[in-house]
Amino acid sequence: MTNISFLDKIATVLIENYSGKLSNTIVVLPNKRAKIFLVEALKKQVSNNILSPEIISIEEFIQDIASIRNIDPIELLFEFYEVYLSITEKQHQQSFELFANWAKTLLQDFNEIDRYLLDPSHVLSYLKDIEDIKKWGIEVENKTQLLEKYIDFWKLLPNYYQSLYNHLLNKGIGYQGLIYREAVNNLNHFSDSIKDKQFVFAGFNALNAAEERIIQHLIASDQAAIYWDVDQTFLNDPYHDAGLFVRRFKSSWKHYKSSPFEWIVDDFSQSKNIQVIGTPKSIGQAKIAGSIIENIINDNPNATLDKVAVVLGEENLLVPLLYSLPSTVGALNITMGYSSKNNPAQILIAKLFKMHTNALSRNAKSYVLYYKDVLDILTHPLVEPYAKTNALVNLINQNNYTFITHQKLLELNPNPTDLFLLLFQKWENGSMAVLETISSLLLSIKSNLGNDNEEEKIAKAFVYAIFKTINKLMNYYSQHSNIDKIETLYAIYKQVIDLAEVSFEGEPLNGLQIMGVLESRVLDFETVIVTSMNEGKFPAGKSQNSFIPYDVKRELGLPTFKEKDAIYTYHFYHLLQRAKNIYLIYNTESEGLDAGEKSRFITQLEVEKQQKHILTHEIYNAVLPEIAYQPIKVPKSESVMIRLKEIAEKGFSPSALTSYIRNPIDFYFQKILRISEVEEVEENIALNTLGTIIHETLEALYSPFIGKFLSENDILGCFKLLDNEVLKQFKLVYKEGEIKKGRNLLAFEVAKRNVSNFLKVELERIKNGDAIKILELEKTLERKLEHPSLPFPVLFKGNVDRIEEYNGIIRIIDYKTGKVEKPNVTLKSWKGLTEEIKNDKIIQVLAYAFMYEKEANDKPIEAGIISFKNLKSGFLPFSFKDGKEVNTTIDSAVLNDYLEQMVLLLNEILDEAKPFEEKI
Repeated sequence: MTNISFLDKIATVLIENYSGKLSNTIVVLPNKRAKIFLVEALKKQVSNNILSPEIISIEEFIQDIASIRNIDPIELLFEFYEVYLSITEKQHQQSFELFANWAKTLLQDFNEIDRYLLDPSHVLSYLKDIEDIKKWGIEVENKTQLLEKYIDFWKLLPNYYQSLYNHLLNKGIGYQGLIYREAVNNLNHFSDSIKDKQFVFAGFNALNAAEERIIQHLIASDQAAIYWDVDQTFLNDPYHDAGLFVRRFKSSWKHYKSSPFEWIVDDFSQSKNIQVIGTPKSIGQAKIAGSIIENIINDNPNATLDKVAVVLGEENLLVPLLYSLPSTVGALNITMGYSSKNNPAQILIAKLFKMHTNALSRNAKSYVLYYKDVLDILTHPLVEPYAKTNALVNLINQNNYTFITHQKLLELNPNPTDLFLLLFQKWENGSMAVLETISSLLLSIKSNLGNDNEEEKIAKAFVYAIFKTINKLMNYYSQHSNIDKIETLYAIYKQVIDLAEVSFEGEPLNGLQIMGVLESRVLDFETVIVTSMNEGKFPAGKSQNSFIPYDVKRELGLPTFKEKDAIYTYHFYHLLQRAKNIYLIYNTESEGLDAGEKSRFITQLEVEKQQKHILTHEIYNAVLPEIAYQPIKVPKSESVMIRLKEIAEKGFSPSALTSYIRNPIDFYFQKILRISEVEEVEENIALNTLGTIIHETLEALYSPFIGKFLSENDILGCFKLLDNEVLKQFKLVYKEGEIKKGRNLLAFEVAKRNVSNFLKVELERIKNGDAIKILELEKTLERKLEHPSLPFPVLFKGNVDRIEEYNGIIRIIDYKTGKVEKPNVTLKSWKGLTEEIKNDKIIQVLAYAFMYEKEANDKPIEAGIISFKNLKSGFLPFSFKDGKEVNTTIDSAVLNDYLEQMVLLLNEILDEAKPFEEKI
């Protein structure tokens, strides 16, 4: 049996009962969206042309009665601030940002008081009395100024309310509650003026006191009929919240004392396939929703998806869901509000505010920008593809620009796009100019986006929502001159952006429907997928965003979280009422931001299971492979072999060989593919940069002494040059980076201390009578290795830091800024030398010895390391420990043993049959 949708039934009633007077019939629905579906339902039931009844939402209807224009929350906040300033003494006036913190909550309370037709002076005086009672125990002389201000605030509430109410009424504008109250006041006049009209109210559930009064009045005067959409399962169960409101109306409305309660249906108990699916995290829910839709399409490729709805319990699942949908979905209709907090355009504007306000606060004249703020904007997805600033980003990274003046930024990007100029235009001409710049910027971004795919359309909707908010701010700012500083403007922006939602609108009758909970009202679908079925999300948690306490709300008849939960309950069960296939997806995680236990609605379905319902429960986890990670294997193709031969001809460096030992795949990326690390700004000096500075400083200090023996005076002269040389090298290596502040100043001092300590050790050696002659500094060495087992000769090539003659012995020295100790350069067995990375320093220094052997002219050679973190140990030579005997001289026997191991390593590297295999 196919369930007839509620709107189809309403269409039948309209044609059968109002056929002669459809043009005088006004159908009032809970929301605008249902109008299109009702028109479609009417089309199905008529074969000839008819005049459609007027179909309006309840809010439009109430506005018609009251003849007052509804204003948005942002405009209301500004209007209230104007009223607040006019009735508050100058010395007690708060800034807009402080005012907005409490005004938003107070406006919600005013709204509720009006919607439920309560006496405002009674309610607000009640709140003042409660606060007075709380402070009874405090003696008058002990009351602080803060406490006095607090009590005065509660005393002023009736005045705030009445002044705002009168101010808005004089302008012919109002918030929802005010319009409802005025509609009730105007009700008799309205019903007299529309004697020839008939009203049909359809699909309502929760009504506030003003709506109840208006609808009952029109029913009593035979000008209206109301049709509920309620199932007997909920209505007849005194404890079921889905029927809470309708049970109240059924028992309390005078109309139902003499007239029957129409349209109690029995759809919920019919056959339904309900699948409850638990999965970790939000992204898992989006993926499962996408796979369910893919299965629906695969099962019936020719079927349309217009009877399928995805209802998002959390709006931030929208973007992950869109990326999870199969490409075969085709038409798509998104109807939901989306918070501006997650809006990419809003995030860009927030980053702009941060960058410009920081620049102004640092130095308004030179307008100094922080590199992270600049890069955050240049790499934003709405900017990066269109600003053409890749070269600028590279320059900032390569030159370590930490702080950049505005002028310097423009110099670094000599051919700027219009988008770039709008982003970095100085904010120094007041708030209105800033808003105009942002408005132009958003238009520029919007013009860059096309309409080719759903992502671009959604991006446009995001940009347009913020554009509207900025333009509203411009409008309000032209009328309210209270926004004087950029900081104040930013605070106001943050307040109003919370009230700005992105509205998506699509083709509602075609394709898959994606909607929020409220957008599903009155509509019926055959397949329903509901996400975020967790407590606190569905239903929403007990948020107490009100100054009116719970017990006072109960007493006065204002809705509490009990009623709000009941509204959620009705919407949830209405989604299920006529659906055949239902998928309820929830997050199984109990920890984290989006965690929580599964919704009570799921438990209720399980406990109160209907006879014809098939209810299954599954937990979906991500498919975990048996092997967590498959190491990368790269076979040696012909082009790889050509590249290896090219490296062999140009030279294998010791570091290239040790990088292969560390991880062959690193060698492949760095040496074969020539992929280097991404350049990034070093805000704090990295260890390798510090090492470079120390190396370069030592080279500069010792260069004048190449070819001569060092004297005490030579070293004492180096001490005098030390400070300037370290500073010079810092500027050369670290480029535009800041070196006189914070950690970098410490690094600067560390570099000086390291070089100074080295010089002290050198001076001590000379004083002890050691003869030290500098032979080479930063010398590039090379030597060809030819061996029968190698496919071709291999050139060894590398840079050695220092070669000296020390008391007649040649010493080849490699500086290390890290800590190196004697065991790191001591070898006990040649076997397995190239198999462990711990031998990397030995491989390196012996490579230098091999390359320099011929130039040593038969003098004994030692090769080793000077470690700046272990200077007390001095020179640490390579040593071979054979039993108790330790040999530090590198003779031809040592080099032959070493080369045998190198040949083994090179054969592995050059073996075409052996792939590069990642070590993990």
